[in-house]
Amino acid sequence: MITIMTPTYNRAYILPNLYDSLCNQTVHDFEWVVIDDGSTDNTEELVAGWLKKQNPFDIVYVKKQNGGKHRAINYAVKIAKYDWFFIVDSDDFITPDAVMLIHEWIKTVAHDTTFAGVSGLRGYINFDKPIGEPLNVEYVDATNLEREKFNLSGDKAEIYRTDILKKFPFPEYEGEKFITEAVVWDEIALNGYKLRWFNKIIYKCEYLEDGLTQSGDKIFHDNFEGYTHYIKMQIAIKKSEGMRDAILHYYGIAKKKGLATGQIRQKLDIPMPNLYALLIKGHLIKLLKKNQMIHKTARAFKNFVVQWR
Repeated sequence: MITIMTPTYNRAYILPNLYDSLCNQTVHDFEWVVIDDGSTDNTEELVAGWLKKQNPFDIVYVKKQNGGKHRAINYAVKIAKYDWFFIVDSDDFITPDAVMLIHEWIKTVAHDTTFAGVSGLRGYINFDKPIGEPLNVEYVDATNLEREKFNLSGDKAEIYRTDILKKFPFPEYEGEKFITEAVVWDEIALNGYKLRWFNKIIYKCEYLEDGLTQSGDKIFHDNFEGYTHYIKMQIAIKKSEGMRDAILHYYGIAKKKGLATGQIRQKLDIPMPNLYALLIKGHLIKLLKKNQMIHKTARAFKNFVVQWR
């Protein structure tokens, strides 16, 4: 059995799409846990109406003080009744065969404790195309840290063992309402657990303007300790150009918060010479890119003048 969990905040206007997709499943051996993160719209009344119906699956509704998606997930993991846990956001929905396919793939890994779960593909709402690159095989066995190696790009539809999520809860920092889900998925991977990623779209999503994806750097600025946690984890597991860019991005946000370079070094727990080397290299790369852009613009202008002589 599966616990399908939905964290929601002021999404009464779109939550019925997800409810309808659950009602339309080909099999209904799941519960739906809705964690209302302090909504001020009519979400509570909406779900109350559904609870009065004879649904083909159990609905568990909990309204709590607004604390962010990660806290909602932690709470839901604690009360989940079933062994497998599937997070479906409130602005998304799942395909009619999603639960059936999840059960089929769970059977292939259920007795192998090296697997933390399984994952299908996410697709766009308006057309039948996966987010990220499509798989060229039926499935791939890999940890979350091996996604680039196996071309597992874009958001996916992961279903984790509930006991694994109990073992690796999201860190909660006082006064902060966001931390990227990657901190948990990467920690699970660091402990050797893999997923079976299968080549089937089971989840349809849309990136709305009121969603976390659209919040930009402000979300890292306002939830800085959680952001620091994520960057420190990335430093521990990656030594790449992408890591350099991540540290430089962090440095820029930290400076906007008023931190001195020495304080930033202490936050990240890296040697000062290493941080200075990254800053110098990053500055030189910016200058090089700027210089290349100047030369490119100059060449384009020269060609334009030549054409009109």
